[in-house]
Amino acid sequence: MNGLMTTGRIHAHRPRTLAWPCAALAMLLSGCVSDQQKYDAIVAVNQEFRAQYEATLAEKGTRDYALRRDDAFKAMSKALTELGMQLESVDQSLGFMSFYSAAPTPLSEEDWRATVEADLPRLREIVRPYLGFFAQFIRFEPEGLEIVVSATVLDTTPGSAISLTVRMRQIAPPRSGMPRRDYLPPTGFRIGIDKVWTRFELETGRSRALPRQPTAR
Repeated sequence: MNGLMTTGRIHAHRPRTLAWPCAALAMLLSGCVSDQQKYDAIVAVNQEFRAQYEATLAEKGTRDYALRRDDAFKAMSKALTELGMQLESVDQSLGFMSFYSAAPTPLSEEDWRATVEADLPRLREIVRPYLGFFAQFIRFEPEGLEIVVSATVLDTTPGSAISLTVRMRQIAPPRSGMPRRDYLPPTGFRIGIDKVWTRFELETGRSRALPRQPTAR
């Protein structure tokens, strides 16, 4: 489901095979690519990934359901828990909750492989003008990241409006030495936010959201 959805257990089943490429990339980048080049590369990635994040959030981030607010709140809390996330903060009076997990949860290993296959070529294409030859060694680095999903549940007519946001939070620096991105891989974010809604609807027994009303201009 903001900034995610580079996210957590990429190739977690092969940690030793990742160690030397990350170390080698760090040494290569430290000697051949300036800090300014690395910074400019990540700025370019953020610009594109942010645009896709905001477009996906506008399309998929809010849904209305014919449910009482308390019922919708409890169902969303259970849905995020069932997806492997842990409660971080909650205020039921405000209708707000925040859950976190080690990346790439709530994505499965299969989801993450699909994300890498879809988004890694574009990531390398974006950074190539700044990093040159070394762009081919760039990879997503979910290690040291947490995914934070926040949900807000509000009263509406005839039920509840639920909004989701997703972001990444660093808990350890990347081994490559590259700066962290601010936004999630676009494919991973779309897969993740769809999984949250699917799980929520399983919890409520509602297979369809109500149509959204057009926003007044």
